[in-house]
Amino acid sequence: MCNNNSDDCKCISEILAVINILQQNAECGDSCLDTCDRGFLGCCATSVNCNTRPVMLYTCGCNSVPWSMPISKDPNETVTSNVFRVEKIDGCCATFRVLAPNTDTEEPYPYEATNSFFTINLNCVCALRCLQDTHVDCI
Repeated sequence: MCNNNSDDCKCISEILAVINILQQNAECGDSCLDTCDRGFLGCCATSVNCNTRPVMLYTCGCNSVPWSMPISKDPNETVTSNVFRVEKIDGCCATFRVLAPNTDTEEPYPYEATNSFFTINLNCVCALRCLQDTHVDCI
């Protein structure tokens, strides 16, 4: 899966495209399987609070360690996260927003949006793990 053949990223690219469309439209569907490409956000088709399907990425040769990125644009940032929100898909390239753990104990949602983004060639991604749909403020 890790080469320059543009067809190799089709599986992951298509799933991320579905997630991106769902996040943009926040519309519900009628599927009940709890999969990455489930046709709605939230725990059921009537959920309206969820606007994000957080994902973890695993790159080729990562030895089962998820990809992580800094939570800010500061070049000296040492805090990283391995949870992301897909923001854009363009063929085999995907742009993600880094999500940080929510430290506000009054807030019921586990992640908060950061202003840190990255683009990755999906030919380098060998696995995608979807986490529980949630709401992320400031999107």
